[in-house]
Amino acid sequence: MTEVRFYHLERRPLDSVLPRMLQVTLERGGRAVVVTGSEERAEQLAGLLWTFDDEAFLPHGTRADGAPDLQPIWLTAVDENPNGATAKFYVDGARPGSSDGLDRQVVIFDGNDEAAVAAARDDWKRLKATAGAEMSYWQQDETGRWVNRA
Repeated sequence: MTEVRFYHLERRPLDSVLPRMLQVTLERGGRAVVVTGSEERAEQLAGLLWTFDDEAFLPHGTRADGAPDLQPIWLTAVDENPNGATAKFYVDGARPGSSDGLDRQVVIFDGNDEAAVAAARDDWKRLKATAGAEMSYWQQDETGRWVNRA
């Protein structure tokens, strides 16, 4: 059964949240695909993963790098899984698709963007109707910690 998690960003931006989530995925022995709204954004996030922490390294690649099967983290604007990922992250308006072969799907959306919130609600309803999906909704509390709200 695929676990589906929705993360409602309110206090911290995607650029500070996503690298840590990817780091945890790799630490647990997983591989990840990050589906973005555009190839340009995929390249921008790839740059972020090189610089987000002087003490950490997140091996990753994009179409520009090639060899997706060798990349523990693959950033793309296409809903694909060319690196055999166990987790797929949807950001910047990318809409969740197939969960085949995944342990987890993660939808991260900006709580300050009404269109993003509406799209997340639609995705929640659609995925909840999918047989076998285990759903959870996470929101940041006043300290910035994630709290499971559903």
